[in-house]
Amino acid sequence: MRDVPIRDEMIRLGQFLKLAGVIESGGEAKSAIAAGEVAVNGEAELRRGRQLHRGDVVEIGGERLRVT
Repeated sequence: MRDVPIRDEMIRLGQFLKLAGVIESGGEAKSAIAAGEVAVNGEAELRRGRQLHRGDVVEIGGERLRVT
């Protein structure tokens, strides 16, 4: 699992994926999320605007990323 630090109290899922470097653009994030390729805390997430907080774990492409 890789820790990805954020500046504020929360970050939206699409922004987090770009910050972590696993997605290059907002459009790519939208496609991956809509295709069900992203899970948050073990559950599939279909909302790009999902708010993430420290401690949340995002899974995409076999990689686990923790919001810190």
